[in-house]
Amino acid sequence: MDNFVVSARKYRPVTFDSVVGQKAITSTLQNAIRTNTLAQAFLFCGPRGVGKTTCARIMAKTINCMNPTSDIEACDECESCKSFNNSNSFNIYELDAASNNSVDDIRNLVDQVRIPPQVGKYKVYIIDEVHMLSQAAFNAFLKTLEEPPAYAKFILATTEKHKIIPTILSRCQIFDFKRITVDDISKHLQNIAAKENITAEEEALNIIAQKADGALRDALSIFDQMVSFSGNNITYKDVINNLNVLDYEYYFRMIDYILAKDTNSILLLLNDVVKNGFDIQHFIQGLSTHLRNLLLGKDTRVIDIMEVSRQLKMRYAEQAQKCSQYFLLKSLDLANQCDLNFRNSSNKRLHLEICLMKMCFAQAPAAQPAQSQQDYRTTSQQVQASVQSQQAQRPQQPQAPQPQMQQPQQPQTPQMPQMPQQRPVQQAQQTQQPQQTTVRVTRMNRAGTISITADEPKKQEVVEEVWNNDFTQEQLDKAWNDFMISYQQTSPVFIAGIKNAEPRMNGKTEVIFKIDNILVIKDVNNMQALHEFLKKALHNNQFVLKEELLERPREVVLYTDKQKFEKMANDNPNLFDIKESLNLDINV
Repeated sequence: MDNFVVSARKYRPVTFDSVVGQKAITSTLQNAIRTNTLAQAFLFCGPRGVGKTTCARIMAKTINCMNPTSDIEACDECESCKSFNNSNSFNIYELDAASNNSVDDIRNLVDQVRIPPQVGKYKVYIIDEVHMLSQAAFNAFLKTLEEPPAYAKFILATTEKHKIIPTILSRCQIFDFKRITVDDISKHLQNIAAKENITAEEEALNIIAQKADGALRDALSIFDQMVSFSGNNITYKDVINNLNVLDYEYYFRMIDYILAKDTNSILLLLNDVVKNGFDIQHFIQGLSTHLRNLLLGKDTRVIDIMEVSRQLKMRYAEQAQKCSQYFLLKSLDLANQCDLNFRNSSNKRLHLEICLMKMCFAQAPAAQPAQSQQDYRTTSQQVQASVQSQQAQRPQQPQAPQPQMQQPQQPQTPQMPQMPQQRPVQQAQQTQQPQQTTVRVTRMNRAGTISITADEPKKQEVVEEVWNNDFTQEQLDKAWNDFMISYQQTSPVFIAGIKNAEPRMNGKTEVIFKIDNILVIKDVNNMQALHEFLKKALHNNQFVLKEELLERPREVVLYTDKQKFEKMANDNPNLFDIKESLNLDINV
């Protein structure tokens, strides 16, 4: 019985072209080899299972190949390539830093670097999981990494770049490997299935690729597991049963029940999910992904973003037509909030059921019918005609405008039948000038009232009246004092600041006042009140207030005993006589 080799090793890429999902990095390495511009050290970083160590081995093999192809690939025929394929190459060293992380291990590696290659052009040192090296090991490796011999190349690989010290990073060319897409993993699994004569459904391979989370090695391990479970025929049902994955059918049915507001079916479907052993938090996370895919399915431009099969994309697009964009966004927000608060909930199932019930009523508010401007005018004219007819039917009031048209002598004459004839005349005058009447139509279908005017009056621009009366210094002083008296209780701090301002006129356009505190003019409200008060009191609004900041005299602060004594003696000269008579000495 032959030993079984897992697919991750059996189908490990051996050329740059066979590397999956890292085209940018492989092209860069090939161009560097072609132009002979290889750096002395490389750092391959990225998540697990994306090809870091594989690319390091391919690069080490290719740069030592004696007859590389025109595409910069190893020939697999020269002595260097054969020794590499047989795992007995003396030019390529692999070091596992997870188990060889001491400073002594790095010193042994540095000693080996001094020996030139026997066969081939370069000696390549591949250090895997380099972030596991100790601080002392990193420091011992710095000098060799920066200035190695011309024949030495170092390739460092790690999944945690942030743990590597900056001095190591600065000496390497850094290549960030990305996660492999679901589509690339699915296609690679299809190729392997064809080589192994295994029949696999496209949807089944897509589920495996999603479960791998961007790691090709994990996808190949799951693929081997499914082959062991179902033999040479991998189906979608087998995959979801073996990997404990919720079927898409649950989510499609759940959205249909939510749209129909069928709460009983929602609870029964959720009960089936729990009964089958699925975690309900995984269900709400999967429902969030389903709602996102429905949102993408509403537009053909972004439908390819979904990482599902072609058939499933069409099904998403079909169900997306039944959902409004508001419903999808609101439901997605509810699902997200449910997932965030799931851990803190004491009754997790009830928490999820309430979220699903809320989704049933996540409908867009009814849009108000838009009414054109012509409809507004027609409505206004109808209301205006109704108002005029009501005015015509009202009895004559004493203060109505009709008596203004009568002559003073008419009430004394017997010709009373003339009064009814004046009402049609007045109604005709009102009909000829409908634009003077402003009619408001109110709608109470919202929280507030919305008024629509037929003819809104234009807003008149407010122009300040020009006051330019001449005033004297006495009038200015009186107005200033009146302001301080009237505002003493309102703003005493401001009044204290302008108490000694001594305002004076500077021509007819400026009033200058003195202040010793800059905070006075920063009090904008009180300064504006002062200006308005002066304009009204002087009946002149064409002048401006201008401050003049005075510098306060600096007070001399006495620090030493001698300075204090001299200050006291200047005020009282007898202190000098007392000092001399008592023969006192002042310490400085």
